[in-house]
Amino acid sequence: FNNKKITKEKKNIHFFRLLSGRTLTSPSLGGGSWMRRSESTCSVNYSLGLRAGRGQMRPATSLPHIAKGLGGTTAPASSRPCLLVALRPLNLEQEKQTFFQSDYKYEPQFEYMQPEPRSVLEKYRDGSGLFLEQAVGIMECVLKKFGSYENFEEVTGGNILPKSQVWAAVRKYLQKEGCVGEVVVRLSDELLSQAVMVVESCRPTLTINLAGARQHWLEGMLRHEIGTHYLRGVNNNLQPWSTSEGRKQYGLKPANPTEEGLASLHSVLLRKQPYLWRAALLYYTVYHATSMSFSQLFSHIARFVQDPDVRWEYCLRAKRGQTDTSQPGCFSKDQVYLDGILRILRHRRNIDFKTLTSLGKVSFEDVERLRQLAVFHRTRIPHFMRDQERYLQHLDHIVAVNELDDSALQHLLP
Repeated sequence: FNNKKITKEKKNIHFFRLLSGRTLTSPSLGGGSWMRRSESTCSVNYSLGLRAGRGQMRPATSLPHIAKGLGGTTAPASSRPCLLVALRPLNLEQEKQTFFQSDYKYEPQFEYMQPEPRSVLEKYRDGSGLFLEQAVGIMECVLKKFGSYENFEEVTGGNILPKSQVWAAVRKYLQKEGCVGEVVVRLSDELLSQAVMVVESCRPTLTINLAGARQHWLEGMLRHEIGTHYLRGVNNNLQPWSTSEGRKQYGLKPANPTEEGLASLHSVLLRKQPYLWRAALLYYTVYHATSMSFSQLFSHIARFVQDPDVRWEYCLRAKRGQTDTSQPGCFSKDQVYLDGILRILRHRRNIDFKTLTSLGKVSFEDVERLRQLAVFHRTRIPHFMRDQERYLQHLDHIVAVNELDDSALQHLLP
């Protein structure tokens, strides 16, 4: 890192190294490919170095952003842009302005740098309605209790923390997980997502958006990124299936929806009111995008989201990849969060969560088959999972608060 190259402006993005300035590399990390765990996080690495337009910082109710393309940071080598980068329209701001000026009646006509292969768009073209009832039920629980999601966030999230308190919370959390010195942490007032964890130059790097660092929700974000994705990645690197060839050799199922389901559960795990709003609204929006145009979808989700900017983002994610958004169609990848959550909750009494974490980036369905083949020496379990009885109590609380019906889940997922 060359300090001479840091501009005065970029000094506002703080780098946090947690062992007296020493440059450390975790011995358990390989080439970093295990960190490419989901589009919602790996892709946003591509825009960490870009400035947002004045007044364009998205509210904390918003989604992980659709990345703006290759920016000031060094991105992992790849023959193609990451999925979210490739699916971000080149004319996004122009089409958004036209849409808003039309009183939300115009159907955006998106242009892309290079079209994604048809096989990718075909893979995610069908939105599922399997958990639609659960998604609506979760959101209605929030509205019934708080009136609006914005009010729910304000009441239960607490105050936005100053930098000093964010540093203190991060340091405390890394100590809990025994990760001191392993993870580079940055604070940014320009990152458009709430947080992103990637590997840069073989170093795991977590960037936190100060605008979304709320008092009661910050540790949930750390459980999501470090306690779930990072530790499962470290454990995965110890296993014989750590490479793509190894996964094929052992016949592993995809890591998702288990990976994002676990991370999403851990985001709310210790909250007094652990509502699964975001996962539910993503699922709901994608489902309805399948049969609606952009403007129809925008109007339809007003039932749950008042803020037009936030509604635009949900619709954009659900319709990305389309050129003419007057046509029905979706990009269904964001349904993975609720899908993973509900599958894990359905089987929570039968999952060995400690072993699941130790095995790395695997589906809960593969745990028993892989147990005898795994390397357990030096694997790490996040602190909130070590007491299995208490962990299950938290999962039961999530089920109760979100008014999920176990018998209905058992019927949907025999």
